[in-house]
Amino acid sequence: MKFSVIFEAQLADPTVEREHQVIHDSVEQAVLAEEMGFDRVWAVEHHSLKWYAHMSAPEIFLTWVAARTSTIRIGHGVVCMPFNFNHPARVAERAAMLDLLSGGRLDLGAGRGGTEQETSLCGVDKERTAQEVEEALRIIGKAWEKDELEHHGELLDIGPHPILPRPKQTPHPPLFLACSRTETLTQAAELGIGALVMGFAGPGAIAGMRQAYDAAIEARTGARLVSSVVNDHFSVLCPTIVLDDREAARRVGIRGQRFFAQSIGHWYGGAGVPDEAVVEGVDEAARMREAAEQVVARLHEHNIPVRPTSTATFNADHAYGTADDAIAYVERLRDAGADEIMCVVQMGTVPQEACLETLRQWGERVIPHFRAQEAAAP
Repeated sequence: MKFSVIFEAQLADPTVEREHQVIHDSVEQAVLAEEMGFDRVWAVEHHSLKWYAHMSAPEIFLTWVAARTSTIRIGHGVVCMPFNFNHPARVAERAAMLDLLSGGRLDLGAGRGGTEQETSLCGVDKERTAQEVEEALRIIGKAWEKDELEHHGELLDIGPHPILPRPKQTPHPPLFLACSRTETLTQAAELGIGALVMGFAGPGAIAGMRQAYDAAIEARTGARLVSSVVNDHFSVLCPTIVLDDREAARRVGIRGQRFFAQSIGHWYGGAGVPDEAVVEGVDEAARMREAAEQVVARLHEHNIPVRPTSTATFNADHAYGTADDAIAYVERLRDAGADEIMCVVQMGTVPQEACLETLRQWGERVIPHFRAQEAAAP
């Protein structure tokens, strides 16, 4: 099993000074992650999503991290692939350059960036995002199969051109797709690429998603594969804060997740501005339940169906507590079928010292626990 850290660059009270600091703090966390034995760092790409994600140029962030590290893998989790965000040929060029300079450490994920806030910034056609993502993956999947790329698709027509430079990894860095629904899991499996499961629903839901992914792998004919290399890797999100003080870790972690849920709800669901204040002594678990109830009430008010995913980001049953608590939770994720644990540590209200201590605790206790089990396995 692999272990990674994913960065959104979330920010409560987003002043210019604090924004600059959170980017530098994320770099510090990524460098420490390598020292602590993590296998990979991921960075998202989002645009104009104040509070929720200030990581607008992950290719720059990841290049900076790659230059500060030597072994940890560098993951785009994900590139917004609709063409007005990033032309597929430019994605391929940038990916190859970073893969080459990092010594073959790049992983390349694809996503839609489908909020109205983002698509309106770059003139993206919301109705074509899924189709454009798939065509972009097909272009990248064959960019270096021959000396020159030639593509004649439904949306893009590219005459013969060399894509320079060539990546270190052949035929290209491993490909992934952001997945939050059964439909995208099926798509990832049929395309032959890894699944980045970006959900908070917990091990029970993860087990069901793994079953859907495996069923689609078993049923695929190969007709939709985007590359000659298949990547059936299943990575799952794991919100976590680990401290010696269990209650402090739960308070800090659940508060951070509540900010995450509120900020994503603001941009994806029209909720109000996230509550930025951190109040000492507040029962954060109770506040999370109240926030979930408010979401349900708003959906009912607008006659929108309440689905299990509607309040998933308010589920507080995650790896918050001591290292032993984190180990127990990761065991549940492993049993649910996770190939990789993507730790979400940097949430908007979480102090830098708590982020760094969490990474140390994972590196000193959590990851070694599972490495020892793997080493002892027959």
